Parts: sequence; C-alpha cells; structure tokens
Amino acid sequence: METIVNKVAESGIITLDLAQYLPADDSITTFDLKPFLFKEMILREKDYRAALLSYDWTAFSGKHVALLCSTDAIIPVWAYMLASSYLQPVAASVFFGSAEALRIKLFTDQLNTINPEEYRDKRVVIKGCGDTPIPDAGYVTITALLRPYVKSLMYGEPCSTVPVYKKK
Repeated sequence: METIVNKVAESGIITLDLAQYLPADDSITTFDLKPFLFKEMILREKDYRAALLSYDWTAFSGKHVALLCSTDAIIPVWAYMLASSYLQPVAASVFFGSAEALRIKLFTDQLNTINPEEYRDKRVVIKGCGDTPIPDAGYVTITALLRPYVKSLMYGEPCSTVPVYKKK
C-alpha cells in the first residue's frame, strides 16, 4: 500500500489570512453633518454650535467615527473641526471621510503592525479565497510590506497559487 504524502504541508509554505486584520464591523460608525444643517443645505453657525453642544455623544463611545457631510453643501473647515472636538474625547478615533474609507485605513494600519522579519526568506501565500471580502488595498499593503523580506510571495491557496514575487 502506497503512503499518501501531503506535499502542501511539507512545503513550508506559510498562509497569511488578511481577514484576521479587518476591523470589526460594529467598531465603525458615521457622524454626518447633514442633519445639523438648515434644510440640510446651509450651515448656521449659532444653530450648529447649539446642536452640537446639546447632542448626546455617548453613542460614539469607543467607536471609530467617520466624519462627513453626505449632502452637497459648502461646509467650512471649522465645522468639521468643531464636530471632531466633541467626538475626540469619546471616540476611539475620528476620521474625515466615509465609513468604507475608514474601514480600509484601519485595516491597512493593522496590516502595517505585522513584523515582516517573521517572514524573512519564507514562502508566503496570501489567502485569496474566503467568506470575508478583503479590500484590494490590503493586498497592495501586504505585498509592499513583505516583498523585501520573503523568499516568495503568492496569492490564493497553498494547493493552487498565483506567483506574485520570487527572490532571485
């Protein structure tokens, strides 16, 4: 009887699943200036300041907050600064832009905490198939981070990979 050998397991390939670096969906929320505008179009300074002062900011406690205005209004920079000054003491972080842009920033920030030395001269596969969608920015970030260190970098699954880089 012939012994079955798992060549993938013996290959020394390291699989890196980027999904583990994604921020939790419930850790991100949005603060939209639109409801604070007169007729959702015009910022009235006195009304805006009063509304922010009386607003209950506890909903943002410990959250990463995407600060934006979802309507096509002219918003002075100080208005974003004022909202940010109220958010900063309660939020985990405040980001100018959409929730999706914030999610990508938090994700790439987490990827950049990886110590690339741990992958020096290793054969690495960046997992490409999974239930969780991975933003393209993550693949670009991890490639730029690991390329100077790895022996080879691949995309996919250990049993079926697409070569991305091989040290000469």
